[in-house]
Amino acid sequence: MAHAEAHRTDTIGWLRAAVLGANDGLISTSSLVVGVAAAAATREPVVVAALAGLVAGALSMAAGEYVSVSSQADTEQADLERERRELATDPQREHAELAGIYVARGLTPELAKQVADQLTAHDALGAHARDELGLSEITRARPLQAALASAAAFAAGAALPFVLVLLVPLHVLTPAVVASSLLLLAALGGLAARLGGASLLKGAARVTFWGAVAMGCTALVGRLFGTVV
Repeated sequence: MAHAEAHRTDTIGWLRAAVLGANDGLISTSSLVVGVAAAAATREPVVVAALAGLVAGALSMAAGEYVSVSSQADTEQADLERERRELATDPQREHAELAGIYVARGLTPELAKQVADQLTAHDALGAHARDELGLSEITRARPLQAALASAAAFAAGAALPFVLVLLVPLHVLTPAVVASSLLLLAALGGLAARLGGASLLKGAARVTFWGAVAMGCTALVGRLFGTVV
C-alpha cells in the first residue's frame, strides 16, 4: 500500500521564507525602536517609528517577493509554452528526449521507452514539465501567495517590539526590547534549525548574534546623532 512520506525538504522552502520574514521584522523594527528610543525623550516618536517600520517593512517584503516570484513564474510559463510548441511541432524528438532522461536516471532503453510512451499518452506536457524542466504543482511559483506570506511573516516579527513600545515604560523600554527580541530570535533560529535538521545551538546563536549587532549599531546611531539633531 502506497503511503506519503514526510521529508524536511518538503517544508524547508516555506519554513525558510517564514523564518527569514519574521527575523527581518523583529530585527529591523527592534533596531529602529532602540535607535529612536536612544535619541527621544518622549514615547510618541518611538511609537511612530515602530509603526512606520512595521508597515513599510511588511509592504517592502511583499513587493520584493511579488516581483521576484513573478519573474520566476514568467520564466516557468515561457518554458512551458516552448515545450508545448515543441510537442506540437516535433513530438518524436520530444519523446526521444524524454526517454533519454529516463535512461540517464538508470532505466534500460526499452523500459525508458515504455515509461515515456505511457507518460506521454497520459500527459505529455506534464511529463516534460516535471522531468525535463523540474516543475511541479508543489514547486510552482505563486507570486501573490508569496507576497502575502512574506508580509504576514514580517508583521508577525515586528509585532513584538511594537507592542512593547505601547506597554512598557519608556525608561526601561530599550532593555526590554533588546532582551525580549534576542530571546525570540534565539527561539526562531533554534526552531528553524531543528525543523531543518541542523544544530539547534548554532541556528540560535547566529541569528541572535546578528540581531544584537543590528540593535547595538542603531542604538549607537541614536545616541550619537540624536543629541545633535
